[in-house]
Amino acid sequence: MKIGNRSRRAGFTLVEVLIVVVILGILAATVLPQFSQASKDAKESGVVQNLQMIRHQVGLFKFQHDGKLPADGTDDATAFTNQMTQKTTLTGAIDQVNGKLGPYIIGQFPPNSYNNSRTLLVKAGALAAGDYDGSGAHGWAVSSTTGEVRANIDPTLKSVVETAKSVNDF
Repeated sequence: MKIGNRSRRAGFTLVEVLIVVVILGILAATVLPQFSQASKDAKESGVVQNLQMIRHQVGLFKFQHDGKLPADGTDDATAFTNQMTQKTTLTGAIDQVNGKLGPYIIGQFPPNSYNNSRTLLVKAGALAAGDYDGSGAHGWAVSSTTGEVRANIDPTLKSVVETAKSVNDF
């Protein structure tokens, strides 16, 4: 019984391995940009949802307190935060026992997705563009006179939903 000149292959050749590596590289190059875009979309979605929620709750506070805003006409971020996160009376005074209104935000303010800050910049009067240009350490800018609420983000960030629209304009 004569066995022919057969060689047994124990593994893959270098060419086969290189072909697999090239195919995996091509697949990775097409998938990775989608993940980075998904991260940007998630940040935008988070800040827009939180912004809309805060605006809605400030509006509800104003409605329930006969047109008065939290920290009405002052720069007091602590008063604003307390009135939004604790029970209040009709006059806006904090009263955990007899307060019938609120809390409007449970626990603490949500973080701004772009800078992870929960802090507020509260201003009496209208907000200026420099109050929410992304350069400060605060997450949110609020006017205690007009009720305007803005996220502190770079103004050049445009929405991925409507590319000509700023994220703050939702």
